[in-house]
Amino acid sequence: MTLIEVTLPKMGESIAEATVLNWLKEVGDTVEADETLLEVATDKVDSEVPSPCNGVLKEIKYQDQDVVAIGAVIAVIEATGAINKTKDKVASTQVNNTTAKKEVASKQQAVKTTIKSNPDAFLSPLVVSIAQKEGLSIEEVQSIIGTGTEGRIRKSDVINYVKNRKYPLPSRPQAQHIVNNNQFNYTAPQIQYKEGHDVIEEMDRMRQMIAGHMVYSKQTSPHVTAYVEADVTEMVNWRNANKAVFQEKYNERLTFTPLFVEAVTNAIKDFPAINASVDGTKVVVRKDINIGMATALPSGNLIVPVVKNSASKDLVSIAKDVNHLANAARENKLKPEEIQGSTFTISNVGTFGSIMGTPIINQPEVAILALGIIKKRAEVITTDKGDEIAIRSMMYLSLSFDHRVVDGYLGGSFLRRVADNLEAFNADKKI
Repeated sequence: MTLIEVTLPKMGESIAEATVLNWLKEVGDTVEADETLLEVATDKVDSEVPSPCNGVLKEIKYQDQDVVAIGAVIAVIEATGAINKTKDKVASTQVNNTTAKKEVASKQQAVKTTIKSNPDAFLSPLVVSIAQKEGLSIEEVQSIIGTGTEGRIRKSDVINYVKNRKYPLPSRPQAQHIVNNNQFNYTAPQIQYKEGHDVIEEMDRMRQMIAGHMVYSKQTSPHVTAYVEADVTEMVNWRNANKAVFQEKYNERLTFTPLFVEAVTNAIKDFPAINASVDGTKVVVRKDINIGMATALPSGNLIVPVVKNSASKDLVSIAKDVNHLANAARENKLKPEEIQGSTFTISNVGTFGSIMGTPIINQPEVAILALGIIKKRAEVITTDKGDEIAIRSMMYLSLSFDHRVVDGYLGGSFLRRVADNLEAFNADKKI
């Protein structure tokens, strides 16, 4: 008899846990390989967890609404056929692997100052948050032996380390990614409220993850924001004149977002260093251009679906991607791969009537663009007859960038190029 442990699979970058929505199988049921066992929800999307093999479900370890860490054992199956070992599907191991787990735990318990940290270790926002609360230095966290996929440090690894921590590592005298507010003798003020008068609402899991990601980004990247103003009259006129034809010809809505994605993509081609990430002392310049578009959900939360490889797509293809992703976000049907891999993000704050914004960088990117509302106003323009006053459609653009690797010249030049691309819109552009 072969017993197979079913573990909760990895569901994307920075996702450390998921909530069990409901089991589709019960203990004693016969299951087939790749048949869905249960549905789970993360802060981003809902997913299904398939069976790794044919067999009988012998044990369910978590019930509906339980929060489960990625990699945790959620069920045990008595296998009757071949085991599916495909990467990124449910990872499964023999039940007798408890010895290996004990060895990992004993190694963590024996951590001393001689242990070297791994500067390339990936730390999720959740791990960073726990480390902040426990006052761990960056080197100490990176020295923890990770039990996740490819040695990734999980929440449970940090918690186990803290419980058995006897020899904390000394910090190097340099800037830390993890800041302990106690070193500044600062105590967070106590929030006063009136019972029965003020409304107290618990953050949902998605809002907690967004909060953690935003704080992590501000602590990681020194933000600088630059602004330009663009005259987008020609672009607006072209879109208004062609949106009905576009809808009829391609059965797709023509919003402003595909035009923004196209303009940003072309600007990145001219300034590829803005399409990058920071890895320690290395700068990774991405060859692929994947544009994330910050999207508001009906719940009020935020998600960033990604238009992949926008440099190889025409306006029609970009519009199809944008419409699909926006609809899937509203209906909570985005797939994990559709919210991963962005290299640059745009946020259309004008959708909510904002003139401009100072967006927070979507880590691990190095810049993010906010687009304000398009407003008509009287402007002085130069014509063949001289200066004249005309009604023009104007828009502010603001770029927040990581000053560790993006200086004012690059940030300002890139931002100006995006504005130029929007202003130089060809009124004769064909669809």
